[in-house]
Amino acid sequence: MMKERDVLLNELAQGLRPMSQGIDWFDSLGQEEQSEVLLSLRHHCVQARAVAEDAQESIRRAGLRLTHTPAVLISRGRIDEQLGKIAGLTPHDERRKAFRLLIAVLTIADVRRREGFCSDGCSHWWHRLSDAP
Repeated sequence: MMKERDVLLNELAQGLRPMSQGIDWFDSLGQEEQSEVLLSLRHHCVQARAVAEDAQESIRRAGLRLTHTPAVLISRGRIDEQLGKIAGLTPHDERRKAFRLLIAVLTIADVRRREGFCSDGCSHWWHRLSDAP
């Protein structure tokens, strides 16, 4: 089922909305909603088949330093477990960094998925967002 939030997250990942708009939206949410968004992003990243090799480019695209907690987490261990730890971060500044990083991971994994699995067409609604009027 398509939710407005999922549309927004995918638009951010596909570059159809500026990241500054995404950060403003994320910052406007309460702590509980932010946690839900991060968990949803983690799910999208796993569904898009994010791999450990996506870590460094994701950190770069998110504009994080290698010493930032989400960057440290994504760089060690199994990616699906690390994405869960990143989504579970609670300090506000760490959640914002986590949001930026998870959007970058989704961007990279989804591009690879489109090129590999969906190049001949697919039924993923989020791959047709740029076709919307």
